[in-house]
Amino acid sequence: MVRYGIGQQSFEVLRERNCVYVDKTRFIEEIISTGSQYYFLGRPRRFGKSLFLSTLKFFFQGRRDLFKGLYADTMDWDWTPHPVLYIDLNIETYSNERDLDDVLDSMLKGWEAEYDVTEESENISVRFSNIIKAACRKTGKKVVILVDEYDKPLVGNLNDSEMFEFYRKKLASLYSNFKSSADYIRLVFLTGVSRFGHLSVFSGLNNIMDISFDNQFSDICGITEDELSDNFAEGIQELSRTHGKTPDEIKALLKKWYDGYRFSSRGRDIYNPFSIVYVMGTNEFDNYWIQSGQATLLKEQLRRFDVDLKSLFNAECEIEELRGLDLDNPRPVALLYQTGYLTIKSYADGLYTLGIPNQEVKRSFLLYLLPAYANLNNNSSSFVLRNFMAELKAGDAEAFMTRLTSLFAAVPYDMNMDREQNLHNALLILMMLIGIDVRTEYRTSKGRIDLFIKTDRYYYIMELKLNRPAREALDQINDRDYALPFATDGREVIRIGISFSSEARTITDWIIQA
Repeated sequence: MVRYGIGQQSFEVLRERNCVYVDKTRFIEEIISTGSQYYFLGRPRRFGKSLFLSTLKFFFQGRRDLFKGLYADTMDWDWTPHPVLYIDLNIETYSNERDLDDVLDSMLKGWEAEYDVTEESENISVRFSNIIKAACRKTGKKVVILVDEYDKPLVGNLNDSEMFEFYRKKLASLYSNFKSSADYIRLVFLTGVSRFGHLSVFSGLNNIMDISFDNQFSDICGITEDELSDNFAEGIQELSRTHGKTPDEIKALLKKWYDGYRFSSRGRDIYNPFSIVYVMGTNEFDNYWIQSGQATLLKEQLRRFDVDLKSLFNAECEIEELRGLDLDNPRPVALLYQTGYLTIKSYADGLYTLGIPNQEVKRSFLLYLLPAYANLNNNSSSFVLRNFMAELKAGDAEAFMTRLTSLFAAVPYDMNMDREQNLHNALLILMMLIGIDVRTEYRTSKGRIDLFIKTDRYYYIMELKLNRPAREALDQINDRDYALPFATDGREVIRIGISFSSEARTITDWIIQA
């Protein structure tokens, strides 16, 4: 019986229980042969960062028994144990000033006992420095330091400037030991979501190697197409039997749902490892990654700014725009990329084009965002979406507008955005969810259509006016001949002029002309 180790992030447990393990140990050879002392890897949550750190941990502890049959077992390596200090910051939410000290104090006490540290101090950073030196002296080997989610206290407090600055100073003091204790350190490897440039770990170390966008390390986490075929052949066969499809059809479904991530300019497409393991273990297709934790931070940040979602879903940017987050200016594109809701789709002339990775992310993310723009919760969303689709396909514009007005009537009052943009975003999300082609700011020879929707039988041309009559919006559609490019298509054109009130915060009137 194949074991998949659902949710398991310990290399030791996976190997001892004979669970499926996608061999990433060739990257260890890359890391130890480059000569760099400090590494950083940024990836979205639940993407295998913790498992790779765990693999590094047991490699440097000399546990060759766990690596039998893997690439690392063929390496020219003496397997002499090194002292390994593993800092896992993913175990707390960091909502108050004591959380980080409590997490670190527990770890430090264990290392102080293990390495016979006698110096006493109340200062976390000083204690950490003493441990690094004592571990090196006691073992005669330089120390390996692994930090899982080094930025967790910062990412969790992007919306709280005081707490963010408090934790920034705490972490800066702790991580300053990487430079001051360099003579005692063999390797430092940090993982996280973002590279905070104003944190001392990056500003203080001029030789840290950020491999987040490195083509050489693009698939250090995640599952490639070859790795899927080599490691999950039995699971694919079982899915084939369960769902009455051929193995090739199952592969196509896996690709549609869970593939599509890319982390460098020339990197290969990557499957989400968390979701693949769950699919194989449960034998069912579902939105596993999104269920493992919602990006509340992301929704809060998008609500702070006047964000055009359409432009974000097809964004172009340079690499520096994706590298790090800034508390004062947390760019939505960087936030969406680093949290895994956008990924690299192509690269040309120094520009990265981003897009939504796959079906799992698209549907789950849009359902998650929709309540921020409309009066809808996840429990009622499927019913509402089915009705929207039926009304649009049937050409029932009156029913569609009535439902849309109802849906939009209770937008949260703390949304700090232009209200017309909110309606654009709400319609965009709705249409993407029900699979209907929608475009905002659609260009014609005589102007831009605010919203253009296409179904099998109908074209919908919508013009919005903020605090102005719906008749004015409809007149603009007609005066500028917005329907002219579609006159010979054979589909019926439905024109809708919409009045939106910033005071009432909803649609107040509309006029439909077929």
